[in-house]
Formats: sequence, C-alpha cells, structure tokens
Amino acid sequence: MDMPNSLAGRILLALPSIGDLRFHRSAIAICSHDDAGAMGIGIDALVSGVTAGDLFDSIGVTGTHHRDRPVHYGGPVEMQRGFILHDSGWIDEPMLDVACNWALSASRDVLGAIADDRGPARWMLALGYAGWGQGQLEAELAANAWHVADFDDGLFYDDPAAGKWAAHFAAQGIDASRIAASGGSA
Repeated sequence: MDMPNSLAGRILLALPSIGDLRFHRSAIAICSHDDAGAMGIGIDALVSGVTAGDLFDSIGVTGTHHRDRPVHYGGPVEMQRGFILHDSGWIDEPMLDVACNWALSASRDVLGAIADDRGPARWMLALGYAGWGQGQLEAELAANAWHVADFDDGLFYDDPAAGKWAAHFAAQGIDASRIAASGGSA
C-alpha cells in the first residue's frame, strides 16, 4: 500500500554522512516505498566491463541494436538480477509505473524489444538494487544520510552516470562540493 509521503518517483542523493561506502555519492531512483520498506535502483555508477550486449547474450536475446550501452550498478542486493528503467510511455506487462515518472521492468521481452530497436525510446539497464526494510529508510532520512530530489527527465536519462549525483544537487541550486559530512556549532 502506498504511503501518503511515499518517495516513489523521487531520487535519493547520498550525503557525506551516509556512513556506508557502497552508497558514497549515490543517486538512487526510488521505485517503491510503502509501510513495508523501499526499493530503488542506482543510476550514478556503471558495472565495469559489462554492456547491454553481455546481458542480451546471457539470456539468449539475439537483437543487434544497443549492444554497447552501459549497464548501471543498481545496488548491492541481488547483483545477478537485471532491471530496465524506461519511459512510462512504453507499455510492457508486467511493469511498475513509478509515479508517472518512469517505469520499471524486468522482463526478457523488454530486453528483446530494445535489442530489436522497437523498445522504449528512453531506457537504462541495471544489475542489482538497493532495498530498505520497514522504517529503515525513514531512520536514514532522519539521520541526514540522504537528500531527496525531484525527478528530472533530462538528468535521469541524458546525463552521464558518474555526474548524476552532483547534477541533481546542481538542479536544486546546491553546490555538491560544498556539502560537509558534519556541521559545526555556534
């Protein structure tokens, strides 16, 4: 069940106080958030040496398009599991529409459509995800481990992965290089 203050469809930006090196300078697209927990896909880092073509080959998809597109590091949970984040105008079953901002799919059919150049116009592939149990994300937010940013279509799909963290801050008028891990006292 969706929460009134659900963060689904928003972007989490790790703050220097995150305390977990796996999420240092992370930008995570929150795909679901309810009373039971949250799930998101990292959009700021790539899996080194892995391309869309490698994923196509691993599941027998034979199309020839988009084979050299990079694959994002979605998060530390289930790294063998693949996800497709794509524009919500392209319909696939089953898919999760995320707050009308993007859609999340994990089907072989979507990968086949992408490889045949008949899939969604805008998309990215990811391996793994980030997950939070009941109340865990809320506790991390209260501890100032994350900053919440609004979805921005151009930043989401067009900016290079390595620049998405700083770019999302910049879109809000925040210079990410000036964010400190801790504050002083007066």
